[in-house]
Amino acid sequence: MTTTKHAIAVSVNDQPGVLQRVSGLFGRRGFNIESITVGQSEEEGLSRMVIVTEGDDQTLEQIEKQLYKLIDVIKVVNLSSKPMVSRELALIKVKAEPAERPEIKSLADTFRASVVDIGTKNMMIQVVGDTEKINAMLELLKPYGIQELSRTGVTAMTRGNA
Repeated sequence: MTTTKHAIAVSVNDQPGVLQRVSGLFGRRGFNIESITVGQSEEEGLSRMVIVTEGDDQTLEQIEKQLYKLIDVIKVVNLSSKPMVSRELALIKVKAEPAERPEIKSLADTFRASVVDIGTKNMMIQVVGDTEKINAMLELLKPYGIQELSRTGVTAMTRGNA
């Protein structure tokens, strides 16, 4: 069995402690959470979690069954099994002496990223895209010296009417 990354959408009651119970379930069962995003959903009183985890099909089935055992979980959908759109946001603070700035700005433009702050010795770049795009940009910025990095984690939805 091959292990792959899975994006799972979980609709939950918008109640205190739900995030802790969901993440605790993963920890107790030995499942790793690669990223988790949580926010309001289209339905009042419900939040939507998008959890990225890794495992084979059997592991994913176990995760889904365990999630449904939690009282506040309303619906679990394996987004990875359907055509989906996924995005992540990253803020990257990179060393940038004045002479290097045009080169870094050009690199950001190539990735349709934007410079959101300039300091005396650094620049902050905002990039939005899939995980592979963010990782590729980070690799190209490493030689300049990444001083700080903040990533949101993946958020996703199925395409069309799925």
